[in-house]
Amino acid sequence: MEEEEHEVYGGEIPDVEGDIDPNNADVDMSTADDDAVKELDEMKKRLKEMEEEAAALREMQAKVEKEMGSVQDPTNAAASQASREEADSRSVFVGNVDYACTPEEVQQHFQSCGTVNRVTILTDKYGQPKGFAYVEFLEVEAVQEALVLNESELHGRQLKVLPKRTNVPGMKQYRPRRFNPYMGYRSRRPYAPPYFYSPYGYGKVPRFRRPMRYMPYY
Repeated sequence: MEEEEHEVYGGEIPDVEGDIDPNNADVDMSTADDDAVKELDEMKKRLKEMEEEAAALREMQAKVEKEMGSVQDPTNAAASQASREEADSRSVFVGNVDYACTPEEVQQHFQSCGTVNRVTILTDKYGQPKGFAYVEFLEVEAVQEALVLNESELHGRQLKVLPKRTNVPGMKQYRPRRFNPYMGYRSRRPYAPPYFYSPYGYGKVPRFRRPMRYMPYY
């Protein structure tokens, strides 16, 4: 009986297992390392932004408190200083408040912390809100409860809650002047060089010859 012939197309099928060299089977692990580095960089960037935002809020709070203290009658400043410090110990500073937010809405947001005695939304000279507010409680313990609401949302914006600082009228933080070996202690005002007239023309300074020492003969 004759064997039937079958046509074969494409040649021989290679041996897959035999052709693969296990020493050349590289696995790319750089992708996982790159993702970890990117995630770490994003965390560092976010932390830096939060620190800068907190510093800006503290600076803005100090500026606003300074403006509020400057309009107070100086004759009553000494008498009301003690009561102000006591009230400030029961108050918090709230930043990033929506411009359309009302004092009633702020009170409702913080009423779970304690009894809200007063809500003050700061405005400019045109009556427009500045985006900051003060919340005064009846209890000192309510301040710690209010700090828990930091980064909570009101009108879709994250609030920044900080303890209110007492502004002392007429008191400024002392900053020592830097010593310059060529000019002494630097003044607070910008240094202006004194007016100097030279008959030799602009930018030309006469050259002086050093006098010779007297040397007696022996």
